[in-house]
Amino acid sequence: MTARLSIAQQRARSAWAYLAPLLIALLFVAAWPLLRTIAFSFTDANLSDLTSWKFVGFANYVYLFQDPLWWRSVGNTLLFTLVSVALETLLGLIIALTINAHMPGRGLVRAAMLIPWAIPTVVSAKMWAWMLHDLYGVVNVLFMSIGLIGRPWAWLADPGLSMAAVVMVDVWKATPFMALLTLAALQTLSQDIYEAARVDGLGPVRSFFHITLPLIRPALLIAVIFRSLDALRIFDVIYVLTGNNENTATMSVYARQQLVDFQDVGFGSTAATCLFVIVAIITVIVITLGRVHVSASGGDR
Repeated sequence: MTARLSIAQQRARSAWAYLAPLLIALLFVAAWPLLRTIAFSFTDANLSDLTSWKFVGFANYVYLFQDPLWWRSVGNTLLFTLVSVALETLLGLIIALTINAHMPGRGLVRAAMLIPWAIPTVVSAKMWAWMLHDLYGVVNVLFMSIGLIGRPWAWLADPGLSMAAVVMVDVWKATPFMALLTLAALQTLSQDIYEAARVDGLGPVRSFFHITLPLIRPALLIAVIFRSLDALRIFDVIYVLTGNNENTATMSVYARQQLVDFQDVGFGSTAATCLFVIVAIITVIVITLGRVHVSASGGDR
């Protein structure tokens, strides 16, 4: 027993020794900036002079919760996340199922699918900004040539179109990520299961809902969590496409405007702290609900 305990202790010490550099790096790269941001949120610090500041308590939070632009950005963020992640998951699943089937040119399709994801986000956003230009954009030219619209649309300036345009660009960019994770899960499934299902008389649709979807649900949950985290803190796509437009501004855009444009470090840190809290709460809820759903499905089987 003593020998076993000493071996366990040695393994634990070795594990901590290997993890120590990573934990130290995370402490300086993530924990320290986060704690400093939270500390600044209780002050009136200004970007022009970070040494002269006063403690203001929860005054920044009170003002933030009374600012309608903040709540507008929260609503924009949640709407963007819900719509974009739902579309990316659905399209990614369809693409993965298509590529997973035996078809000629499957390797070429997989390589082509990676192109949107491989392009840097800022580059793709700027490319789409040119394509969606109301006067010179190729999207308007194409739609007018086939008769879908009768005049050029201001995709990025019209309040009724700007959010849809931003979602479209993000879906184009991030769908390959969802497709790849889903495809990886599909390729781990044994074909024997489907052969047994065919023998039992299950068609393709019933096989998908009763076999494929329950088996790949954990992988889909992970993909949804990753994409939800990215979408909740989205900044680059929206800022490149629409700037500080309140119709599409997210919490990250709002915090950046307060920190950089207005140079209000204290209030900007308050917005950034609330963004962190909201993302953390939503992540915990999604993970908890996903675990409960997966456990319930496992129990039924």
